[in-house]
Amino acid sequence: MTDLATPALPGLEGFARRTRRIGGVETVWYEAGDGPPLVFLHGTGTFTGFEMARAWTGSHRVILPHHPGFGESADDPAAVAIEDYVLHYLAFFDTLELGALALAGFSVGGWMAAEIALRQPARIRALVLAAPGGLAVPGAAPADLSGVGPDEVPGYLAHDPAVALRYFPDGPDPAFGAQLGREMGALGRLLAAAPGGSARLARWRHRLTMPLLLVWGAEDRMIPAAQAPAWAEGLPAAQTLLVPGAGHLVFEERPDTATRVADFLAAG
Repeated sequence: MTDLATPALPGLEGFARRTRRIGGVETVWYEAGDGPPLVFLHGTGTFTGFEMARAWTGSHRVILPHHPGFGESADDPAAVAIEDYVLHYLAFFDTLELGALALAGFSVGGWMAAEIALRQPARIRALVLAAPGGLAVPGAAPADLSGVGPDEVPGYLAHDPAVALRYFPDGPDPAFGAQLGREMGALGRLLAAAPGGSARLARWRHRLTMPLLLVWGAEDRMIPAAQAPAWAEGLPAAQTLLVPGAGHLVFEERPDTATRVADFLAAG
C-alpha cells in the first residue's frame, strides 16, 4: 500500500508511505530516490524524524522503516531480543527483493544494523553506524537515565540542549508522551534481554569486513564516543567520523554530517 499523505514526522515530505505485513507485523516504511537501495534504521525515538535522509536520495533509493513497536509500525509482543529485530529486517529485505544494499543505523538502529551485517556480510555493500548501541566497552558505558530528570534529558541528547528541545512539545502533549513511552518500552524489553551488551556482537564483530563508517558526536553523553575505537579495532575497512560540537543527535545537531555519509557511500 502506498500513499503520499503528509507525514507527522519531520523530514518525510515527498517520501512515499508504504505498508506491508512482515512476519505478521504491519510494518510501515517511507522511501524516496533512485539508485541502489539504502536502508536506514532509526534510533529509539522517532520524534526527531528523518531530515538527514534527503542528502541520500540523489544517489540511492532510500528506505526508512519503522521498527516493530516504534513509530507507525504495529507492536510485536514477541520482539524481546535483538535477534527478533534482525529476523524481522532480513524478512523485510527479502520481501522488498532488495538483494545487496547499503545499510545505516543510528543508536539502537545501529545495533540492529551491525547484528544484521555480521550475519549476512556478503549482502551489505556498505555499513554506516552512527553512535551504535549493543557493544559493551569497559570504561565507556552508555548513560543510565534512570536517575535523570526530564529537564536534563535534552542535555544528554545534544551538546546544545536547544537542538533537542526543538523536537519536544512546548507543553503537555498526551499523544507525544504515549508514543515516546511506547518506544521506550520496546527499547526496555530489548535491553533487558542483553543488559551488558550483546555477547554475540562482541564475539563476531570481526565479520564486519564491508566498508564501514562509524559516525559519532564527539560530545555524546548518551553513548560515549570513546566506544568508537573498540568498534573499529581489527576492522581494516572501518573509518571513523568524529563530529566536533555534537552530541548523540549528531545528524540533527550537525546536518552536514549527512552529506559526509553520502560522500562515504559514493566512494564505495
